[in-house]
Amino acid sequence: MAPDRQHRLSEETQAAIEEFLRGHGADQLPHPGGTLLAHLLRVQGLLAVWEAGPALQAAGLCHAAYGTDGFAPTLLPLTERATLVALIGEPAEALVYLYAGCDRATVYPRVDGTTAVTFRDRFTGREHHPSPAALRAFFELTAANELDVLTHNAELAKQHGPGLYGFLKRAGPLLSPAARDAVERQLAPLP
Repeated sequence: MAPDRQHRLSEETQAAIEEFLRGHGADQLPHPGGTLLAHLLRVQGLLAVWEAGPALQAAGLCHAAYGTDGFAPTLLPLTERATLVALIGEPAEALVYLYAGCDRATVYPRVDGTTAVTFRDRFTGREHHPSPAALRAFFELTAANELDVLTHNAELAKQHGPGLYGFLKRAGPLLSPAARDAVERQLAPLP
């Protein structure tokens, strides 16, 4: 299913983000399935198919800008958050920061399908409660990211697929129906 117009980034925004990512080396960083840029484009494409709005798609394209708890390289230091805000807007950048700052070892065990998840920011050590909308966007982005990584790395799928399936099942009520279906199709069959 192709995303309709309201669920696509404008061509200008898409081009500007891709130019930014190339200019910051995303097309040179190795990542499962090729380069980081290829991964980011696939994540954004999956979010578009799931009919995520433009802000979430922009966050999907930039979700590794500050590195993540699972991918250390950064494209931009945290001191330059204003640069990303200017490119993708404050709501999308806030989601990029939430995603990048998530201390997965602390947060993931707390996920129970409700919107009362206490997050720990791995950059500051501070704990906070994201809004329900931010939490839903975080899990949608997480599902798209993880499904893409596991699609392009059989060893990671074998090693982490069952655990990710359990985690994303717990988060299921916070995922869109399209994301839940994709998680079921891709991860349920793993041993």
